[in-house]
Amino acid sequence: MKSKTNLLIMAKVHPQAIIPSTSCYLTSNQETFTIWMKSLVLSGKGCTVFDANGQIVYRVDNYNCKCSNEVYLMDIKGKVLFTVLRKRFKLFRFWEGYRSSDTETVIKKPCFQVRKSMRISRGDSPCEVIVGLDENQSHHYKIQTWNSKSVCKIVDQSGGLVAELKRKKSTYGVDLGSDVLTMVVEPNIDHSLIMGLFVVYCLINCRM
Repeated sequence: MKSKTNLLIMAKVHPQAIIPSTSCYLTSNQETFTIWMKSLVLSGKGCTVFDANGQIVYRVDNYNCKCSNEVYLMDIKGKVLFTVLRKRFKLFRFWEGYRSSDTETVIKKPCFQVRKSMRISRGDSPCEVIVGLDENQSHHYKIQTWNSKSVCKIVDQSGGLVAELKRKKSTYGVDLGSDVLTMVVEPNIDHSLIMGLFVVYCLINCRM
């Protein structure tokens, strides 16, 4: 009965058909996703991500563990796309994301690393992101959280917008609540990577 209730709630979050699909993680178009801060697992912690057609494309299921030290970003079939690990060096904590191939997770070399900014601010913590830890090919992003019109923004080194996260509103402009969000990812950006960064953002701020 509870699983049926979850499906009804999901239909309200994104009213179109809930059908799994396979899609490219990098497109030439701006992509919009709906993030429902609920796990598909009963009483679990995590989130469910829908694309613009109402199809589930990503999921995180932490079961009963909140702010876990090890979290998996999966597709609808349960295939692990990123493994996110919380690590510590002396007094500093940081998070690393390891991309999974078709056969294994490449644990030896992280795809990205996220650290909380040392800057003191109100609300959620801004973060520094390094994507690709090779010094010759690395990209630096920032997760900004002080814009009152957004939950957060991800920007590149020059301040250009990479992705933006906001509360979702209905077609009539009604706020659907703090657990239903819209994420817009700019063209030619790997949105599976952006979802991995979103998972870290939630872990840092104890939202998952």
